[in-house]
Amino acid sequence: MPEGPSVRKFHQLVSPFVGQQVVKTGGSSKKLNLTHLQSLWLQDTQVHGKKLFLRFHPDEEMRPPGNNPLSEPLRKGARKEKAMDQTQTLGPDGSKISDQSLRSTELVPNGEDSSDCLGGDAPVGDVERWLHVSFGLFGSIWVNKFSRAKKANKRGDWRDPIPRLVLNFGGGGFLAFYNCQMSWSSSPVVKPNSDILSEKFHRGQALEALGQAQPVCCILLDQRYFSGLGNIIKNEALYRAGIHPLSLGSLLSPSKLESLVDHVVEFSTNWLQGKFQGKRQHTQIYQKEQCPVGHQIMKDTFGPPGGFQRLTWWCPQCQPRLPPKEPQQLQL
Repeated sequence: MPEGPSVRKFHQLVSPFVGQQVVKTGGSSKKLNLTHLQSLWLQDTQVHGKKLFLRFHPDEEMRPPGNNPLSEPLRKGARKEKAMDQTQTLGPDGSKISDQSLRSTELVPNGEDSSDCLGGDAPVGDVERWLHVSFGLFGSIWVNKFSRAKKANKRGDWRDPIPRLVLNFGGGGFLAFYNCQMSWSSSPVVKPNSDILSEKFHRGQALEALGQAQPVCCILLDQRYFSGLGNIIKNEALYRAGIHPLSLGSLLSPSKLESLVDHVVEFSTNWLQGKFQGKRQHTQIYQKEQCPVGHQIMKDTFGPPGGFQRLTWWCPQCQPRLPPKEPQQLQL
């Protein structure tokens, strides 16, 4: 599942369309009645952890002051796409995707938040509603273009991914949402004190959570305390802090816990800044065979019994295991 920095990048892509009216819809979503989105105005967009929220309203006059106009690159793309208005409801291979009867063949892998149960479609009616977007393992948003197949599937077909939702706006541009789940809600789930990229992130709450007698690799993925933190950030922060993933938080010194939180915030912030600058984030331990010092890296899956197991990479020498003996099973 895309982590906090990636979802905030998606938020940046959507924000220029605030204040625009949806004039046409497409996609293969089974959860939404796409006709409910037509003619609505995109009022606002917010991001919280790994969740993206879009607010729609049927009345243009209800637009909040200071809405973002289309940026110049998007305006150019909009003018180019306006002449292709009819093709915007077509998939990248030319097949029509606006038909409600079309069903996607995409699979949505479960992530850390797979326990979240998204409700079904609900009419917007005369009140503003928020569209809650939860991204799958490979979820993404594309602006004014569709995703293309990068490799053949198991049957050898080069079939382009089918978007779950396509929103065509009055300015001529469009957004295509891939590999995500969507549902209506009355308001966004706002918990900025747990969002690792929020100015209101509560370090004290995070440190208290990490101090429990539980493996830190599991506590870090608990979205109640570290919203937006995923497997990449987990692995990188633990390595940079020199902490073994199975170390119990209660056995770590306050300075070690402080260092771990510092690395979580620093790595996440640098990753986000790199995304805005078009740079790829470089990892030191995640999916590597050797650490930067040259030690052999170990890999295993850890998680609560009966819960979601995540691959973890660590260096036994740079991240020594603390005495006393660690627990035989992980229990959250």
